[in-house]
Parts: sequence; C-alpha cells; structure tokens
Amino acid sequence: MKKVLYSLILVLLIISVISCSSTAKGSAEGPKGKIVIYTSMYEDVLEELNWTLKRQFPDCHIELAYGGTGQIQSKVTTETAAKKLGCDMLMVADPSYSLELKEKGMLHPYISKSAGTLAFDYDEDGYWYPVRVDNMILAFNPEKFSRQSLPNSFYDFAYDSNLRGAISMSNPLTSGTTMAAVTALLDKYGLGYFDALSRQNVAIESGAVALAKLEAGEYKLIMILEELILQKRQQEMSKLEVIYPSDGTIMIPSTIMTVAAKWSANNNTAAAETITDWFLSPEGQNSIVDGWMHSVRKNFRKIPFDSQPTNHIQSNSMPLNWENSLRQRDSIQTMIENFLANR
Repeated sequence: MKKVLYSLILVLLIISVISCSSTAKGSAEGPKGKIVIYTSMYEDVLEELNWTLKRQFPDCHIELAYGGTGQIQSKVTTETAAKKLGCDMLMVADPSYSLELKEKGMLHPYISKSAGTLAFDYDEDGYWYPVRVDNMILAFNPEKFSRQSLPNSFYDFAYDSNLRGAISMSNPLTSGTTMAAVTALLDKYGLGYFDALSRQNVAIESGAVALAKLEAGEYKLIMILEELILQKRQQEMSKLEVIYPSDGTIMIPSTIMTVAAKWSANNNTAAAETITDWFLSPEGQNSIVDGWMHSVRKNFRKIPFDSQPTNHIQSNSMPLNWENSLRQRDSIQTMIENFLANR
C-alpha cells in the first residue's frame, strides 16, 4: 500500500513539475512589459485589433494611441524636443515619414522573419516594414448618379467641369494618405493639377462628412480611402460604390516601425520585435484585412470585403516615389496652406 501511495505521489509531482515548466515556458515565449503604439488606423478598427492583441499577447500591455498622421507627426516633433517619445512603435499612413525618422536616427533596426514574404518595398536594414495597404480611390452613389454619367479617373476629378462644386477630399495636412495621394498626383500631372482642383471648388473635409454628403446626393464624386466604402457596404449595406481610377489607384503601403531605445517610452524593443513579426505574419495580416485594408504579403488569398484582388489593383496603380515625397513635403504643405487660406 505504501508503495502504491508513494508511486501515486511521485506521478502527481512529475505532472505538477511538467505543468509548471510548460506554463513558465509558454509565459517566457511571449513579450512582457508595456508597449505604446502611435497609429493612424481608424478607431473602430483599433477597437477590434485591441482585443486581438490582448488575446495574442496576454502578458504584454499594448496601448494603441490613435491620431491622424499629421497629428502624430506634430506630437513626435514636440516630444523630440523633450528627448523622449511617448511611444515605442509607430504605424502611420505616409511611408515617407519612416524615411525621415530613419534619417534622424530615431528607429530601431530589426530583420523580421517575414521580410521575404512581403509584396511591397521595405527597409533592407529593418528600420521599417509595410504593414497594411490603404488604397486611395474615387467613390459615388449609384442611387443618385449613374456610373456612365461620371468620369472614372483622378485626372477628370480635377479637370471635368461637370463635377465643379460637387467633389470632396480630405485635408492633406492632417491625413497622411491624402498627402501621399496629392504627392502622387503632382508627380504625374504637375502643379497645374492642384490649380485645377481649386477651380473645381473641391471641398476639404473629413471622410465621415464627405460620405454623409455623398449619400445625400450633395456630391457626385469623392476622393477617399477604399476601406471606408468597403466598411459601409459590409456593416451598413450601403450602396456606395468604389471606382478604381483608370489612371491608377494610389496604393499606400503604410508602415510599422520600432522607436530606438534612447527615444522609446518603455525601452521594450524585444516586445516590439515580436509584435512586428506578428503583424507581418498571416495571422496578423488577417486582422489587417478584417479592417478593410489589404495585406502586404505576397499571394495572400484573403482580401477585404467586396474589394478587388490586391495584385489586380497593384497592376494598375499610380507610381509614388517615397524619397521624392519626403523631399517635397515642405513645399507641398506650403502650397496646401496657401490653397486653404485663399478659399
């Protein structure tokens, strides 16, 4: 009887040790501490993403701090003067900002194991990676205007007089994707393009306001992110439709980057590297696509609701030189400020 009891106790002890060892191993594998991410992804997308990250990384407190790309840039500028940022990672819309922060020595290099799977350019030294693709498109309301009555190009958006006073776009000074789009359009069509937009009496306002006016029939056509239309179609059964412009959809492979330790709020680069890998993994990219954005991975089968395949859109996309975008930013901002002031 004593031998049986001894054997039973020994088995229970072994099971207990194995269990504790597995728990400790599992805990050790995941990141710990705190990570703050400044991101320009929309807040309703971040709400779901926040729950996903909590399930994925239970031992790491990840805080997603929302702001438009322009707001984030202003915040980082202010914090830079204080020699410390309030974040550990950034996910912003305008890739040229990643080039700027790298030049300033404010980013941490990390070679992700997913680098070779990416369909879009990334920094070969590992300072930044594309994490989501935002597409700038045109949109209309087929319940108010027929597709045949409307132009289908960015060029005509600015030059077709039938659209005068009935078009809208976001503010490039606050929206990184709109700034990228304006840069692409100026590269393609020159400074006269923005003069033409001015003659069109284009409204400059938030996407939410533009969508409401498009639904009401106040606008014939708006320049807007594809994801906002797809979201309304899926969640609200909206009839609004996307036009993928004939002169090229403007694809913006928005980036993820880790702040260098000396600038980082929590100096937790190990956790940031793990989080970067997750975002670029198939699982992380599923969350991106669920947020109506496109994956950055090659041959990723899942696409946003009601969208076209990513590679099909990419085959007719408008070129955008991110290096030029960085160098031109100040002059473009001055031009936009003058345009807004003279309206």
